[in-house]
Amino acid sequence: PVETRSRPTKPLLGEGTDFTVYIKNFIRFPKFNFSKTNVLDTTDRTFLKSCKFSPENPYCPIFRLGSVVSWTGSNFQEIAVQGGVIGIQIEWDCDLDKAPSECYPRYYFNRLDNRFSGNSISS
Repeated sequence: PVETRSRPTKPLLGEGTDFTVYIKNFIRFPKFNFSKTNVLDTTDRTFLKSCKFSPENPYCPIFRLGSVVSWTGSNFQEIAVQGGVIGIQIEWDCDLDKAPSECYPRYYFNRLDNRFSGNSISS
């Protein structure tokens, strides 16, 4: 939300649940000559235009804002009015003795602000 002294009553971008964010992540272990990204290595040029992240599709780093907020246990409309801070942790589970295809990212979403404080994020 835009910072003002008065408390907002309706969301600035209430329809933003379907907005997306692209999160590109890259890991590298130079000692083992190993690197990997969270984007699927494909020759399909339309892949990133059509995919959306899901736990079953961890190599599509396109996240719906509504999904990200819900994975924190929060309500999108509430955050759209009051504002909020969300942390996204990416954990790579890699056993370098196994095939590179078995090294994959896991995402954890947490609400970092105090949503019960009664203040908007900007106050």
